[in-house]
Amino acid sequence: MLSAAPPANTLEPIPVLDTGPGFAMETLVAHEARAHALLDLATGPLPSAALRQLDKVSRRWLAKWENAHLAEIDAIAARLRRPGAYFLSVNYEWACTCRVAPDPSRKSARLVRVLDWRTPGLGRHVIAARVESGNGGFVTLTWPGYTGVLTGMAPGRFSAALNQAPMRKAIGFYVLDWAVSRRRVWTMPHPTPAHLLRAVFETAADFTEARERLTRAPISTPAIFSLAGLRASETVVIERTETEARVHVGPNVAANHWEAPGWRGRSRGERSAERAAMMHRIIPEIVPDFSWLAPPILNPTTRVVMVADAAEGRLVAQGFEAMRPATEPLELAA
Repeated sequence: MLSAAPPANTLEPIPVLDTGPGFAMETLVAHEARAHALLDLATGPLPSAALRQLDKVSRRWLAKWENAHLAEIDAIAARLRRPGAYFLSVNYEWACTCRVAPDPSRKSARLVRVLDWRTPGLGRHVIAARVESGNGGFVTLTWPGYTGVLTGMAPGRFSAALNQAPMRKAIGFYVLDWAVSRRRVWTMPHPTPAHLLRAVFETAADFTEARERLTRAPISTPAIFSLAGLRASETVVIERTETEARVHVGPNVAANHWEAPGWRGRSRGERSAERAAMMHRIIPEIVPDFSWLAPPILNPTTRVVMVADAAEGRLVAQGFEAMRPATEPLELAA
């Protein structure tokens, strides 16, 4: 007997892929159609000539400072055979809201992560890569061909996420401030924050080492890292400029404005302070029910939601588009 066809609005699961260290290329090979769909959405408004020029500038920057992932990005660009691969590997324009706190029983530490990004489709096309590494591996919520890490959990070690930091007010007009910040990046011989977080997931043995490296390693642009270890006491938010850090120990929230006294800049996304205040009240339960997700944390650019507990080796996640679920909830356990 034939089963009835599923309704047109049926949600698809988030794909889970076991990979080696070269997860960016492996995810691309496995899900290349998703990569092209995302590039169509991300680069559609840009003329091809402008995108090719952005690729040239991005590759020159990677080569100038001997970026460790240049060969990998070259291979990805060659496989895609279209402009955009270099620019999207080094550029990020997103807002996010995170919380690090003990679990409700205070036996472990948890990370609550809501990632916002302007490009539609990132929620629908998110994948979970389970990456092998010398320290036991990690899971990253990512996209085919993306070489950085924005959100992840390393079972038995830590969970971490990256938020975009405020933009410096160099001149006072948004467009000019953005241009000045991009020009500043050209002079920075350091990895992107997403590449630093990838390196930490690949090689840091534990929460202590991850915290040390995310605090001290130079980066190309300001960023905010949220880090949760194994014990309830192992929670920290690290606000970063290229070479300085302000570390907020204990249960904390990160949005897209500075909490550090004296640090100033343009907050990213909408209603950053309100998102942070609301996130303080979220109970970090690992259940595939994101009913707590509501405005302003939930907004038109929300793409991925995750709650992770590295001590238990468990996470739950879901993709979002247009303020509605775009995938089935994902539950992973080590």
